[in-house]
Amino acid sequence: MPGLLVLMGSGETSPTMVEIHRAAARALRAGARAVLLDTPYAFQENRADISARARRYFARSVGLEVEVATGITGADWVFSGPGSPTYALDRWAGSGVAGDLRARVRAREGVTVLASAAACTAGLATVPVYEIYKVGADPHWRPGLDLLEPLGLRAVLIPHFDNTEGGTHDTRYCYLGERRLSRMERELPPGTAVLGLDEHTALTIDLESEMVRVAGRGGLTVRRGGSFAVLPAGTCTDLAEIRRLAAGGAAAPAPATAADSAGPASASAADSAAPASALAGATLEETIQSCEKLFRSAVAKPDMVAAARSVLELEAEMVKWAADTEEDAGGVDQARELMRLLIARLGELAATASVRSLSLPALVDPLLGLREGLRNEGRYDLADALRAALLQAGVVVEDTPDGPRWTLTS
Repeated sequence: MPGLLVLMGSGETSPTMVEIHRAAARALRAGARAVLLDTPYAFQENRADISARARRYFARSVGLEVEVATGITGADWVFSGPGSPTYALDRWAGSGVAGDLRARVRAREGVTVLASAAACTAGLATVPVYEIYKVGADPHWRPGLDLLEPLGLRAVLIPHFDNTEGGTHDTRYCYLGERRLSRMERELPPGTAVLGLDEHTALTIDLESEMVRVAGRGGLTVRRGGSFAVLPAGTCTDLAEIRRLAAGGAAAPAPATAADSAGPASASAADSAAPASALAGATLEETIQSCEKLFRSAVAKPDMVAAARSVLELEAEMVKWAADTEEDAGGVDQARELMRLLIARLGELAATASVRSLSLPALVDPLLGLREGLRNEGRYDLADALRAALLQAGVVVEDTPDGPRWTLTS
């Protein structure tokens, strides 16, 4: 079986990365054993929930039945993702997993997928992100797994490279920012490069042919000595080119501000009034913004059918993102709150005379379908909110053995 090493900057169990996972899974033989290493988040109280959501994601979206394990012996496919890089390293070193991961890459066998915190461990040194960003420790490195050394790369791997969550402060480079990363680069062994993977972006390395592909929303930055080269999504090259860039080839001045690295994709997606499904690779936060903008545009016309459709679109996206172990920036909770507001607004608008003169079945029937879906999923709070909004609009919903039916109040 051909060997693959897949490194992801974030979004590992989100809709944005499904096709990348599917492509990697196609390399597996029939009946392959797939293992999820839960070590990076094993200290969290919701460990079981994170694992369950990840397993559902891989089963439903990728077609892989995955078992949760603490070891990888005999595994054809190995995945590890969010959590703490240093917690994972400490336990992998003591359990033999670190050596097993290195052996897989050195033998160029199996499919190994490391994302977010786990990806951060792949280089010769690791960013202790929790200790620096959350606890306030002085910037420093921890020894990494050095999975890139057998590939001829002397480098560290930094996920979340284009992060902008800080808003007014610099959280690029896995929350380090330029000031701290520049300081830490000077502490690396001579000749060491930084490989930066943007969020919702993957670097796939065919270990046999040494072909390399960058896919997703962002790019791969190869940075050394204050200069950098960026390989955008869609780039297909080989390890020889990555080695050349890591040695200092094709360099340019490093970006100075966080705004410079935000990239056009997030801005165009957020500003778009197109349906969320039209935003290829959109994050959940961008989808929320798109649905809200579409709703407001429909209400202004007024086009209540389009407004209702935007609520349905938001619900569909919530279902897609429910398995995401990080739930992206903003998360499903934010989408649920927006959905409550839009449902209430629909009720207010449907009560107006101008809207009641329109074809109500075109508005009510899809909302009843949405309510039924919410009830089937056990989300009775949203289903009840939708029923109350319809009642405010003068639409009485009655549940019968044959399904819900509605009538107008006098």
